[in-house]
Amino acid sequence: MTPSATDRPDMSIEEFEELARRAPETVSLEFINGRVVVKHGPIDVDDFEELARKAPETVTLELINGKLRVKPVPDGDHGSIIMWLIRQCMMQRPELGLHPEQGLRIDTCRKGCIKPDGALAPIDYFAGQGEWASPGGVLMTVEVTSKDRDTDLRDRQEKPGAYAYAGIPVYLLVDRDEHKVIVYSSPENGTYQRRRPYPYGATIRIPAPVALTLETEKLKDYAD
Repeated sequence: MTPSATDRPDMSIEEFEELARRAPETVSLEFINGRVVVKHGPIDVDDFEELARKAPETVTLELINGKLRVKPVPDGDHGSIIMWLIRQCMMQRPELGLHPEQGLRIDTCRKGCIKPDGALAPIDYFAGQGEWASPGGVLMTVEVTSKDRDTDLRDRQEKPGAYAYAGIPVYLLVDRDEHKVIVYSSPENGTYQRRRPYPYGATIRIPAPVALTLETEKLKDYAD
């Protein structure tokens, strides 16, 4: 029987054992109820970056509010939505790129290393910055929800706060469970002051400095 999203583990036991074996000496990991956790509490950014660098190729790690998270493997619809967004950005703002899976280092009170599904920034902004870049030139981050048990905590709760603390002007969430696109904007004191949901099929005008118009009828093709 295939496990449901609510009980599917973060990774296989073999992947965890390899990750634990490669972990820095200062990081002790446990595998509890299918989740990988840091045994001694919060992990600092430098230790996390070393751990992420040594992780198996099949495992993508993030650090959100000092907590270790495993980014789920995307399915086909997830990837198709990202490609649709990339095309929209290229057509309307050719001077910008929606960079998939570019790591961002959040150097605020909510320290973290996050890999959004997409980061909208000038074409060459990330050149020479390495795996974990400064979010200073990012105009918008994009997340597409995954069919896993932690998507509510990760995409709807933790990441809006982290991106707002980083001062990223817009956070765009494609919520596949709700069949909605949520536009978060106007970050202030670690919170987006505006949150506006749109149903699939709506015309969405994303505010400056992004200044994109999305006709979202296409998203209905990827709805369950």
